[in-house]
Amino acid sequence: MEASETSTLTHERHRPAHAARKPAFTVRFGWGPAALAGAGLLCLLAGLLVFALQIKAIFSDQLKQEYTGLVLDAIGRAESARDLASARQPLTGDNDAEPQDYRSARIALAARLASVAALVNADPAAAPHIAQRALSPAVDFEETDALLRSESTYWRTRRDLVSADLRSRIARVAKTLMVLSALIFTALVTALGMYAKRTRQLARESHRFEFAALHDALTGLPNRRQLFAMLAQTPPGARGDPLAHTLAVLYIDLDGFKQVNDSLGHRIGDEFLIAVARRFRESVRLVDVVARIGGDEFAVLVRGFSMDTELRTIAERLIACVVETGEQMRVGFVGASIGIASFPHPIEDYRHLLAAADETMYQVKRSGKNGYAFATAVQRAGVS
Repeated sequence: MEASETSTLTHERHRPAHAARKPAFTVRFGWGPAALAGAGLLCLLAGLLVFALQIKAIFSDQLKQEYTGLVLDAIGRAESARDLASARQPLTGDNDAEPQDYRSARIALAARLASVAALVNADPAAAPHIAQRALSPAVDFEETDALLRSESTYWRTRRDLVSADLRSRIARVAKTLMVLSALIFTALVTALGMYAKRTRQLARESHRFEFAALHDALTGLPNRRQLFAMLAQTPPGARGDPLAHTLAVLYIDLDGFKQVNDSLGHRIGDEFLIAVARRFRESVRLVDVVARIGGDEFAVLVRGFSMDTELRTIAERLIACVVETGEQMRVGFVGASIGIASFPHPIEDYRHLLAAADETMYQVKRSGKNGYAFATAVQRAGVS
């Protein structure tokens, strides 16, 4: 066929400059949901480690507080024993005449002091030890009082410090839990948002790839693949509407397009094909499909027509679109040869419509070009 060999897929060999500079379909992502989840997991592990250390310190402070309470309780009992011994101390000051209850009170005081000393000297924090001589029942009351005051002051101060440290650690644990919760929530929301965004981007890219696979890159029209897919679908039945069962294909080949490419260049040829495709689309109904088969070949899929006269009108309108485009662009005369095949008459299998229309188009070419013909008889168009 004319111009089909030299200009087949012209747009692929001589793609316009803007199309050549256009980047391929690419999707670039920064931090994906998986990377964000990994970073969030590391932050969570670090936070849990800090949390565990703080909890350990809290338990340690609680043990210290309990131990301090035991020491202070023992000191309190020793002070009570000291008061009891002081109350039973005889006024004569004669130790040989000491009553039995006083000696018992001194022995009890010594036992209480021994209990205090055992707790203090066994302290893991290495508190100041109590000397063994301070535990004797014969020790002076003033020395015992000084010892008890010193120990009571030390252990009360230590209890206050431990309590303050415990409250501070509990506050830090609470803040750590709040920060961890905020981090986890933020990471989760961010990951979900990025996942949703990525899903939308992939869906858009998938749609673009699908569109590119089913449409002609130069004109934006459906390509041969999509046209075959449309023809492969069973046409609707004639339930109450006989027009719904009719289907036709008009196969179009441009006459004289080779001279446009040879004389004016492929850029002008591409512009001509784009202009013709736009005119074709504007000249048919919205329900009809205009496709570019390849090179300078087009096809129109018509659904629902009552008689061949409608198809003749469409063919004549398509030929006029080609002629008018050539005149408007001043590229010389360009016409169109059109083969028309319709279903269910005379083509009984709608899947063979494209092949029948293509064969009929060749008959028009051999008969003089710039006309149209039906699959059963050739009828020249009255378009010059």
